[in-house]
Amino acid sequence: MGKLFEDFSLGLFFWQAVLFLALVFLLRKFAWKPILDSVNDREEGIKNALDSAEKAKLEMQNLQADNEKLLKEARAEREAMLKDAREMKNKMIEDAKAEASESASKLVAQAQASIESEKKAAIAELKSQVANLSVEIAEKVVRTELSNKDKQLQLVETMLAEKSLK
Repeated sequence: MGKLFEDFSLGLFFWQAVLFLALVFLLRKFAWKPILDSVNDREEGIKNALDSAEKAKLEMQNLQADNEKLLKEARAEREAMLKDAREMKNKMIEDAKAEASESASKLVAQAQASIESEKKAAIAELKSQVANLSVEIAEKVVRTELSNKDKQLQLVETMLAEKSLK
């Protein structure tokens, strides 16, 4: 231990202490403050960046919520439009069916009326022809019956007999 103290010089220790204190003073005055300021500035910048990131995150959440709301509104509007289109299509189909049914009913009624009038005309024509034919047949029968005098008398007697029976 003796040798340790032999190399130790009080003057050297003093000057080393003075230099160390001067170095600390100079570092504190010229280096320490700018270093601390830059560290504080960096810390403030990081804090601002984190705040900005948090604000951006909140804005993104709000935008996502707005997007979801817009999507729901768009879906609801699309569904309403599709429902309206379906209703319009169904109404058009029903209207077309009603119109077609009405037209068909009119055509059937017209056809029935036409058939009825044709039927009446045919019946009238047939009656007329039957009447004419009956008259012609009756004329021929009467001529043949009345051509012979004996037959005439016999016819008159037969008719009188029939009249009296009834």
